[in-house]
Amino acid sequence: MTLLISSLAAVVCTVIWYTSEKARALKVGTMTLMFWGASLMWLVDAFVEYLEVREEYFNPAPKDMLNDAFLGLSVVVLGLIIWLVILLISDPKGVVRSSLTRKNSNGKE
Repeated sequence: MTLLISSLAAVVCTVIWYTSEKARALKVGTMTLMFWGASLMWLVDAFVEYLEVREEYFNPAPKDMLNDAFLGLSVVVLGLIIWLVILLISDPKGVVRSSLTRKNSNGKE
């Protein structure tokens, strides 16, 4: 489930990044690389787990699938949070900068 969720997030982000100039300006490529890296990590993990348990790999317990789904969703949410922090720090459209300078120039807040 972790591999499936992170790969799906990587594909969706890649399509968004490729088709939208605005997405490239908002650094969606960074998020795409994070999700592809996570997908590669889970692929290696799945391969190693298959080498250890062989046929049992294809019959996971429902509890294990639920735990993997939560872990996969957590990875996607963490990737989105990291991307948001990067976006706020780099401020490609100058929104944060103009908001801060407007407050300082008014002398009120």
